[in-house]
Order: sequence, then structure tokens, then C-alpha cells
Amino acid sequence: MTRIELAPAVLRDFDLIFDHVAGFDPGNSPARIKEILQALQLLSSSPLIGRPVRGDKRALVIGRSTSGYVAPYRDVAELDTVFVLAVKHEREAGLGRSQQSPRGWCESLRIRAYPAPRSH
Repeated sequence: MTRIELAPAVLRDFDLIFDHVAGFDPGNSPARIKEILQALQLLSSSPLIGRPVRGDKRALVIGRSTSGYVAPYRDVAELDTVFVLAVKHEREAGLGRSQQSPRGWCESLRIRAYPAPRSH
């Protein structure tokens, strides 16, 4: 099974998610974090499940609608480890109702899904 490592930024993201959910549904904050962690556990058995984005990064889409999140990560097969880089709410990541394109959320996470055009 592939090991999962969380970047320090992920812990800050969890704090923000917890506080945000607590603002409108106080009893559900711990459950929301647990759901995200359970989804991240999928990476231990299927590290290539996320959508490929620029370079060697991928992005796991977790949940949907108002409880959807995006977790960019890097799978390092040589170390048998997945490094989760962040966990962002879909709207924070640019996946709101008006912008459903994966390119949009990749760019807002500063991960480019498509190579930049070459200048001649």
C-alpha cells in the first residue's frame, strides 16, 4: 500500500475548512474533515485515481456541490508515497457553478493542466 504524506499546508486547509463548516453547521465540522480524510485514503490503494494535471501532479476531486473539495497531489512511485499538497473547497479552487472546467481549478491552484503556448 502506498504511503500518504500531508504537506503542512493541508493542516492549515483543514483548519479553514473546519472553521468554515462550523460557521453554518457547527456539529458537522469533524465529520466533514473525516470524509475528506477517508477520500484521501483511496490514494493508498489507487494513487493514479486523480485527474492528471501539469507535470507529475494529479488532483483528486472529493465530494460534490457545496461539500466538494479538490486535493492536488504528487505520486512518487520510487518512494511508494503520495504527497498531498493542499485541500481546497471547490469554489475556492475555482470549481463553482459558473466554472466547472478542470482547467479552471487547476489554474487557480497554480497547477497548469495544459502546457503554456510556446513563443517563437
